[in-house]
Amino acid sequence: MAEDVQIDPRGYRFGAAVTLAVAVIALVLGPSTAGLVVMAILVALFLPSAIIGPQASLQSAVFRALIRPRIGAPTETESFRPPRFAQQMGLAMSAAALVLGLLGVDWGFWVFGGLVTVASFLNAVFGFCLGCEIYLLVKRATTRAA
Repeated sequence: MAEDVQIDPRGYRFGAAVTLAVAVIALVLGPSTAGLVVMAILVALFLPSAIIGPQASLQSAVFRALIRPRIGAPTETESFRPPRFAQQMGLAMSAAALVLGLLGVDWGFWVFGGLVTVASFLNAVFGFCLGCEIYLLVKRATTRAA
Protein backbone atom coordinates (compact mmCIF):
# COMPACT_ATOMS: atom_id res chain seq x y z
CA MET A 1 0.00 0.00 0.00
CA ALA A 2 2.03 2.93 -1.29
CA GLU A 3 -0.40 5.78 -0.66
CA ASP A 4 -1.03 7.09 2.81
CA VAL A 5 -4.66 6.16 3.50
CA GLN A 6 -6.34 8.59 5.86
CA ILE A 7 -8.73 7.26 8.48
CA ASP A 8 -11.24 8.68 10.94
CA PRO A 9 -9.56 8.50 14.37
CA ARG A 10 -12.95 8.02 16.00
CA GLY A 11 -13.27 4.74 14.11
CA TYR A 12 -10.20 3.12 15.56
CA ARG A 13 -11.12 4.48 18.99
CA PHE A 14 -14.44 2.66 18.60
CA GLY A 15 -12.43 -0.42 17.54
CA ALA A 16 -10.42 -0.09 20.75
CA ALA A 17 -13.67 -0.12 22.75
CA VAL A 18 -14.70 -3.34 21.02
CA THR A 19 -11.24 -4.81 21.67
CA LEU A 20 -11.48 -3.76 25.31
CA ALA A 21 -14.84 -5.50 25.73
CA VAL A 22 -13.62 -8.73 24.12
CA ALA A 23 -10.33 -8.69 26.07
CA VAL A 24 -12.14 -8.15 29.37
CA ILE A 25 -14.46 -11.07 28.61
CA ALA A 26 -11.41 -13.25 27.86
CA LEU A 27 -9.75 -12.24 31.13
CA VAL A 28 -12.92 -12.80 33.15
CA LEU A 29 -13.19 -16.30 31.68
CA GLY A 30 -9.48 -16.89 32.23
CA PRO A 31 -7.35 -19.50 30.48
CA SER A 32 -10.28 -21.92 30.31
CA THR A 33 -11.64 -23.29 27.05
CA ALA A 34 -14.16 -20.44 26.86
CA GLY A 35 -11.49 -17.84 27.60
CA LEU A 36 -9.22 -19.28 24.91
CA VAL A 37 -12.07 -19.23 22.38
CA VAL A 38 -12.73 -15.56 23.17
CA MET A 39 -9.00 -14.82 22.86
CA ALA A 40 -9.00 -16.59 19.48
CA ILE A 41 -11.87 -14.33 18.40
CA LEU A 42 -9.78 -11.33 19.45
CA VAL A 43 -6.85 -12.62 17.38
CA ALA A 44 -9.19 -12.96 14.39
CA LEU A 45 -10.49 -9.40 14.92
CA PHE A 46 -6.91 -8.07 14.88
CA LEU A 47 -5.85 -9.87 11.68
CA PRO A 48 -7.28 -7.57 8.94
CA SER A 49 -6.27 -4.46 10.89
CA ALA A 50 -2.74 -5.70 11.38
CA ILE A 51 -2.29 -6.70 7.74
CA ILE A 52 -4.09 -3.90 5.88
CA GLY A 53 -4.93 -1.28 8.48
CA PRO A 54 -7.74 -0.42 10.89
CA GLN A 55 -9.94 0.64 7.96
CA ALA A 56 -10.21 -3.06 6.99
CA SER A 57 -11.50 -4.35 10.32
CA LEU A 58 -14.96 -5.59 11.24
CA GLN A 59 -15.08 -2.89 13.92
CA SER A 60 -14.40 -0.23 11.28
CA ALA A 61 -17.18 -1.57 9.07
CA VAL A 62 -19.62 -1.40 11.98
CA PHE A 63 -18.43 2.14 12.79
CA ARG A 64 -18.85 3.29 9.17
CA ALA A 65 -22.29 1.69 8.80
CA LEU A 66 -23.89 2.47 12.15
CA ILE A 67 -22.04 5.21 14.01
CA ARG A 68 -20.41 7.60 11.55
CA PRO A 69 -23.68 8.42 9.72
CA ARG A 70 -25.07 9.59 13.08
CA ILE A 71 -22.06 11.67 14.17
CA GLY A 72 -21.00 13.06 10.79
CA ALA A 73 -17.72 13.32 8.97
CA PRO A 74 -14.54 13.79 10.97
CA THR A 75 -13.01 17.25 11.32
CA GLU A 76 -9.59 15.68 10.89
CA THR A 77 -8.14 12.41 9.65
CA GLU A 78 -4.94 10.52 10.39
CA SER A 79 -2.58 8.21 8.57
CA PHE A 80 -3.46 4.55 8.91
CA ARG A 81 0.19 3.64 9.56
CA PRO A 82 0.52 4.26 13.35
CA PRO A 83 -2.83 2.57 14.14
CA ARG A 84 -1.89 -0.37 11.89
CA PHE A 85 1.33 -0.77 13.88
CA ALA A 86 -0.75 -0.65 17.07
CA GLN A 87 -2.97 -3.38 15.63
CA GLN A 88 0.12 -5.45 14.83
CA MET A 89 1.21 -5.11 18.45
CA GLY A 90 -2.29 -6.10 19.59
CA LEU A 91 -2.22 -9.10 17.29
CA ALA A 92 1.16 -10.20 18.63
CA MET A 93 0.06 -9.83 22.26
CA SER A 94 -3.31 -11.53 21.83
CA ALA A 95 -1.70 -14.34 19.82
CA ALA A 96 0.91 -14.75 22.56
CA ALA A 97 -1.87 -14.92 25.16
CA LEU A 98 -3.71 -17.52 23.08
CA VAL A 99 -0.67 -19.70 22.35
CA LEU A 100 0.60 -19.59 25.92
CA GLY A 101 -2.89 -20.34 27.20
CA LEU A 102 -3.14 -23.31 24.86
CA LEU A 103 0.23 -24.53 26.12
CA GLY A 104 -0.97 -24.30 29.72
CA VAL A 105 1.24 -21.32 30.58
CA ASP A 106 -1.50 -19.50 32.45
CA TRP A 107 0.64 -16.54 33.52
CA GLY A 108 1.36 -15.83 29.83
CA PHE A 109 -2.37 -15.71 29.09
CA TRP A 110 -2.87 -13.25 31.95
CA VAL A 111 0.14 -11.05 31.18
CA PHE A 112 -0.39 -10.70 27.43
CA GLY A 113 -4.17 -10.55 27.77
CA GLY A 114 -3.68 -7.85 30.38
CA LEU A 115 -1.40 -5.85 28.09
CA VAL A 116 -4.03 -5.90 25.33
CA THR A 117 -6.66 -4.83 27.85
CA VAL A 118 -4.59 -1.92 29.20
CA ALA A 119 -3.64 -0.64 25.73
CA SER A 120 -7.21 -0.83 24.45
CA PHE A 121 -8.49 0.85 27.63
CA LEU A 122 -6.10 3.77 27.14
CA ASN A 123 -7.28 4.25 23.55
CA ALA A 124 -11.00 3.70 24.13
CA VAL A 125 -11.29 5.84 27.26
CA PHE A 126 -8.60 8.50 26.86
CA GLY A 127 -7.88 8.49 23.13
CA PHE A 128 -4.25 7.60 23.87
CA CYS A 129 -3.01 5.06 21.34
CA LEU A 130 0.00 3.42 23.01
CA GLY A 131 0.97 1.49 19.88
CA CYS A 132 0.77 4.68 17.80
CA GLU A 133 3.12 6.43 20.21
CA ILE A 134 5.56 3.51 20.06
CA TYR A 135 5.36 3.66 16.24
CA LEU A 136 6.28 7.34 16.30
CA LEU A 137 9.18 6.74 18.71
CA VAL A 138 10.54 3.95 16.50
CA LYS A 139 10.08 6.11 13.40
CA ARG A 140 12.00 9.00 14.99
CA ALA A 141 14.76 6.69 16.17
CA THR A 142 15.20 5.03 12.79
CA THR A 143 14.79 8.01 10.47
CA ARG A 144 17.88 9.95 9.51
CA ALA A 145 17.83 13.73 9.72
CA ALA A 146 17.72 15.42 6.33
